[in-house]
Amino acid sequence: MPIVKIHSVFFGLFVLGTVHGSPIQSLEEWLSADRGSRKPMPDSEFSKLSLSEEDAVRAKELLWKDHAAMIRETRSEEMKSKSISLGGKTMKFDFIVFGEKPKNGRSLFISMHGGGGAPPKVNEGQWRNQMRLYKPKEGIYLCPRAPTDTWNLWHQSHIDPLFDRLIENLTIFEEVNPERVYLMGYSAGGDGVYQLAPRMCDRFAAAAMMAGHPNESTPLGLRNLPFALQVGANDGSYGRNKVAASWGAKLADLRSNDLKGYDHFVKIHEGKGHWMNLEDKVAVPWMAKRTRNRLPKKIVWKQDDVTHGRSYWVALPGAEVKARQLIVVSREGQQFNVDKADGIGTLCILLNDEMIDFAEPVTVKFGGKKVHEGKVSRSIAAISRTMIDRGDPGLIFSAILNVKLK
Repeated sequence: MPIVKIHSVFFGLFVLGTVHGSPIQSLEEWLSADRGSRKPMPDSEFSKLSLSEEDAVRAKELLWKDHAAMIRETRSEEMKSKSISLGGKTMKFDFIVFGEKPKNGRSLFISMHGGGGAPPKVNEGQWRNQMRLYKPKEGIYLCPRAPTDTWNLWHQSHIDPLFDRLIENLTIFEEVNPERVYLMGYSAGGDGVYQLAPRMCDRFAAAAMMAGHPNESTPLGLRNLPFALQVGANDGSYGRNKVAASWGAKLADLRSNDLKGYDHFVKIHEGKGHWMNLEDKVAVPWMAKRTRNRLPKKIVWKQDDVTHGRSYWVALPGAEVKARQLIVVSREGQQFNVDKADGIGTLCILLNDEMIDFAEPVTVKFGGKKVHEGKVSRSIAAISRTMIDRGDPGLIFSAILNVKLK
């Protein structure tokens, strides 16, 4: 079963077909065949049939079990070598395990090193040094080695799919709980947190920026991602101290206008320069208290120059994805409100039984006008597609509703 990258996924409408037997029986038969001989899921008529809630649960279990088995079979070597190669880039990583594994899986702390714009030997030393900085009470503390040695180590376009794959691997091989994945980084690693946290917000439970610079990024997309921000008061290079204070003020303002969003912690360490003498370690237990808000009531999706095709339960057809666009969508019961959709003709809303009652119609409004009303059906096709494109068991959906806004 091929892995579909988030940047190119297209959520299309499916035409109902007819098959013999139940969809689950057909799925079990499909899964019993060797992967290489299976008919593509979108071409399988059983995948388009309407499912009951019980059948949707069963289909998700069967498909995730098969997907996890495929990952174990095809990626065991990269886990043994602690090195992932994707899109012409290779990212090494190492990790330390702390504490006893909870029943629902381990936490994962991804910690990005500083350096950049330096010889490989220097960045290699920064990577190894990062391994010694922080010690969570429980969880896997993992430090990736940046694939390049350029100044922008952690916010180039190849980082997002590498991190997606890393998290998927750790979820399956190390029993990481996908609801407890955290992002952190120091100096150039902090630069990465400023940029990766908003654009990959639905992957993490919380993020912590230490001594970095945001460049052109914005905190708008942090609506559902708790964000810790720390710099030294004397860290004046590139204006890190002033920019951090400015971001702190922006987050406070966003929070005051949206009391259910923009959870944050900001500390400017008096008397400290670029190195904060590990006083910034307070961010680790602060993050550990938080779990992912994977089905938020409101999504503020601000695209970066590195774009994505999906955020939480909202997705876009490939042709609709544009840099810097802003999408704001909220939900309450069966009603979804699209408040912002910069230049978008079609918006995809991903649904499951935690979000709606499939026995009742779903209403979508855009600009105060009703653009959709009707019932939605669960399908194996939707479950399979949303599972494959993210490899995230917490963000699998049983229905895809394509809504035309224009």
